[in-house]
Amino acid sequence: MSSGDRVLIHYRRLPDHERVFDQRIVLERNDVIITLSQPLDLAEPMTLDGRVMLEPKSLALWFTFPGEWHDIGLFHRADGAFTGMYANILTPPEIEGSVWRTTDLFLDVWWPEGDEAQILDEDELDEALARGHIDRVTAARARAEAERLLGLARDGAWPPEVVSEWTLVRAVGELDG
Repeated sequence: MSSGDRVLIHYRRLPDHERVFDQRIVLERNDVIITLSQPLDLAEPMTLDGRVMLEPKSLALWFTFPGEWHDIGLFHRADGAFTGMYANILTPPEIEGSVWRTTDLFLDVWWPEGDEAQILDEDELDEALARGHIDRVTAARARAEAERLLGLARDGAWPPEVVSEWTLVRAVGELDG
């Protein structure tokens, strides 16, 4: 695949919800695939502690790392202002050409602009475990991944350098160029 090609990401949320994201490839390497979301069709802004993470018509730049248990999204407002970095804890994506499949493991790491990284949605993971939507081994793997990323962030060793090399402006320019 090359820059500008589209991928369909089948994003499963246990127990039985699936959403398909149509994104454009910005860059593909063996260690990372960068994609750009379509303008988001949100009914209302996604907020945390009164701060906007995403809003209607926002764009997100996504970094997928083949074989890894997380991806990274750079979140923006509709005007392009960066709001923070969001890592979904998920199963390593199954990448088959332009169709990808992954399963959300409930936990997320959110690093808002100008603040510290934090783990989100531990209550959702606990509830999924209690309801039998996720097994204990996978839940433990999700927790370990979220804690690992948080520790690396605190040590200044995360995110990977490729994330700081790519901005929304650079990605849009790559696609429009």
